[in-house]
Amino acid sequence: MADEISKEIVDKIYEAIEVAKSTGKIKKGTNEVTKAIEKGTAKIVTYAKDVNPPEITMHIPLLCEEKGISCAPVPSKEELGAAAGIGVSTVSVAITEEGEATKLVKEINEKLKK
Repeated sequence: MADEISKEIVDKIYEAIEVAKSTGKIKKGTNEVTKAIEKGTAKIVTYAKDVNPPEITMHIPLLCEEKGISCAPVPSKEELGAAAGIGVSTVSVAITEEGEATKLVKEINEKLKK
């Protein structure tokens, strides 16, 4: 999985989370995201890189790789929380039902696999 991703993809991830939040389903926070990965319901997973301590999220990319789920780091937990619409920061988000973000999620998945 890519460690560094372009701002273009980061922006698309935030957009996909916002759309999926209102038309599909998302899981927020390390516990919910980890469960979604383990159950195989996560379509795409993202986690913040500015988490302290990093051990909180360091298992997420490994689990995603094991399950074949796209996983992308984003720079800020505050922006991730804002995209998820919760008003506070969150360290990870998983889209479990894309809703109207299906096309966006597909596009992000294709770009992450390159």
